[in-house]
Amino acid sequence: MAYDLEFEKPLAELEKKITGLQRKSDRLKHDERLQLQEAERELRRRTEEIYSRLSAWQTVLVARHKDRPYSADYIRLICDDFFELHGDRAFGDDHAIITGPAKFDGQTVMLVCHQKGRDTKEKQFRNLGMPNPEGYRKAARIMQQAEKFGYPVICLIDTPAAFPGLGAEERGQAQAIAANLYLMSRLRVPIIAVVIGEGGSGGALAISIADRILMLEYSIYSVAPPEAAANILWRDTAFAPQAAEAMRISARELKEIDLIDELIAEPLGGAHRNYPAAADNLKATLIKQLDDLQQVPVDELLAMRYQKFRNIGKFGRAS
Repeated sequence: MAYDLEFEKPLAELEKKITGLQRKSDRLKHDERLQLQEAERELRRRTEEIYSRLSAWQTVLVARHKDRPYSADYIRLICDDFFELHGDRAFGDDHAIITGPAKFDGQTVMLVCHQKGRDTKEKQFRNLGMPNPEGYRKAARIMQQAEKFGYPVICLIDTPAAFPGLGAEERGQAQAIAANLYLMSRLRVPIIAVVIGEGGSGGALAISIADRILMLEYSIYSVAPPEAAANILWRDTAFAPQAAEAMRISARELKEIDLIDELIAEPLGGAHRNYPAAADNLKATLIKQLDDLQQVPVDELLAMRYQKFRNIGKFGRAS
């Protein structure tokens, strides 16, 4: 998979050299084999160096990478027998959110996930991963089913924001999001939310009131997309990189201020470079977190969930 982001140009040049040598295959001379081995070591070293110090904006670019695994990819790799459920029983089915039960590590869980599209047709079908109110009402319906049957809820978050269209507003976008916040704060089953790419605005918050909030290493989670923040603050989306830095939206920065509970490591160069390895890391973390949460009595779990969100944003004064 090519290194195609702007900050990866030095890596792309090394990769081109490696590819050229690899094409010779058995015709490689001894000194060329040594060159290939050295180039591969150098590529790994420089990739580690660049990805260890990504800026907030560079993290945004990785989180939005066109080849980054989406929810459906992770479901396929970490779950068995996923059965998708459709519709909010009021308006229609929103394809930007996929939901349903699945077997995970030998037990049934309920999945509530954003889903983006890759090609033009799928992007249109999934509405770029931006749910309408019926998507959030579908999520609420499925979470209530999870509570009824005692299934833990796992939410995979990957959306720029809730859809801001006129129709969405007319059908009660704000109310649907608020209703989910209220529901999830009181849901009597364990809830884990994982930001796997973009966690933007109320669109992400609507399914991330959870006992544990996790983030993949090169994902973002913010009150608004950087472009929207730049437009509000400077009336110009060209300032999006500065907005990203100011908002501290990268997973590493959010872990530093304890806004999230755990950072999930990604393969070298990002999850898009190795789907199975990214999925293995996600699954291992989910198993550990789920096991911990299931040891806690429900009433205590709800009290801890309440306190968790009350503590966000607390600050003190130096004397």
